[in-house]
Amino acid sequence: MTIYSDGACEGNPGPGGWAAVLLWCGLKKELSGAEPATTNNRMELLAAVRSLEALKEPCKVEFWTDSQYLRNGMTQWLRGWKANGWKTRTRQPVKNGDLWRALDAAQRGHQLQWRWVKGHAGNAGNERCDTLAREAIVELRRRYRPDQLKEALHRFKKAEEPEPAGSLF
Repeated sequence: MTIYSDGACEGNPGPGGWAAVLLWCGLKKELSGAEPATTNNRMELLAAVRSLEALKEPCKVEFWTDSQYLRNGMTQWLRGWKANGWKTRTRQPVKNGDLWRALDAAQRGHQLQWRWVKGHAGNAGNERCDTLAREAIVELRRRYRPDQLKEALHRFKKAEEPEPAGSLF
């Protein structure tokens, strides 16, 4: 099984799209989706989660991404985060922890080789994912009015704000 994935965001944060192309024995399956307010990194992670969740049985997977964040997270950082109770070396919560946990769960049972591909460099799988992710954003913009997107972005940014130091709640 070969998987290509990509995420895209118009603004960071802003409306975002994700996509994956799954290839197996001459068959191809394309997946994509969008969020009204998100980040590029979240879309990269969601593409990986959704593509692995689509597999119906344990597989050997060659997984191609143009995201060093995704590849490094899976090959270098994940083990330490889990050992530290989903905290970084500086004892801060892992950013996008919800999606890293979902990805960790989605990879179970599979044998993955994480590969990096330079984005926008002509790789057919990567280019197709980029197109699908951007098309998902276009479709999302058809479904949401500008004021709805603005409100979603406001809620997203507010949810990302850390609690003030010394807060009781």
